[in-house]
Amino acid sequence: MNLGKKLALALTLASAAALPLHSANAQAQAQAWPERPVRMLVPFPPGSATDLAARVIGQQLGAALGQPFVIENKPGAGGSIAGIEVVRAAPDGYTLMFASNSAAASNVALLKHMPYDPRKDLTAVAGTSETTLVLMVKSSFPVKDLKEFIAYARQRPGKLSAGYGSSSSQISAALLNKLAGLDTLLVPYKGIPLAVNDVVGGVVDYTFVDLGNAMAQAKGGLLKPIAITSAARNPLVPDWPTLAEVTPGFDISAWFAIVGPANMPRPVVDRLYAATQKALLQPEVKDKLASIGQVPMALAPDALKSFIAAEVLKWQRLAKDANIQPE
Repeated sequence: MNLGKKLALALTLASAAALPLHSANAQAQAQAWPERPVRMLVPFPPGSATDLAARVIGQQLGAALGQPFVIENKPGAGGSIAGIEVVRAAPDGYTLMFASNSAAASNVALLKHMPYDPRKDLTAVAGTSETTLVLMVKSSFPVKDLKEFIAYARQRPGKLSAGYGSSSSQISAALLNKLAGLDTLLVPYKGIPLAVNDVVGGVVDYTFVDLGNAMAQAKGGLLKPIAITSAARNPLVPDWPTLAEVTPGFDISAWFAIVGPANMPRPVVDRLYAATQKALLQPEVKDKLASIGQVPMALAPDALKSFIAAEVLKWQRLAKDANIQPE
């Protein structure tokens, strides 16, 4: 055997011998993780649907894995500020994002220069929950249902304004304009709670609120619901009609998931997913999610990766349908 073949054989044997050791090391790292607190970035402000869900799930993960999951709110650019920080972080499992569909999919349709590709630059870990949005107005707004709202807005072209604080709420407002033939001004906010405050204060006329906050606002009496954005009525609020009942084809929901930087070790991903899945099966977690207008959406890593890829295409279609030009 010549020298080249001997070297090739030696390298092959060495690589084969190293595989069990590498696998053992990876498993050992997964068992050791986490050895310190885990940062979980939230791309929207405190009180948002993403924030509320992150705190429910994060508390469970901390208890299950023996280290605190520290929630850090990083709002801005529709969730992309937090996304950029996570993408740039070391893929060691200590920097994660509790992402909404904005940061993990739909911003691709809204930003002309998206700073990262969620399909390539993020590790999909676990789907957690989903919700719907609600068209809400101030309690004193002079309409009682969606038909009256549309008629009122049509009579005042260019006079009404809608605040939005996420890609879901932005596309909802734009799509309603198109499907109902409205001409209203869309005003951006760093989060839905900030838009809600300005509807209450009379700065803007309406907004699209995540269901959890919508239920709280309706109970408090400051805002009133007009219709929800999902195609079917929601069992948590069965008396609230859908926009599709008056504007056929309207179907928008929001979802949440745990993601990390690209190339996270698979054993760490699997351990984190298993802890998340276990949390979502607990009745008290389901009850807490229901109280904030959400239902579990348990997706394993590979399923979540495929789901995100499909959602990017879906939100691109929705943005096109709503005549939204990337900015």
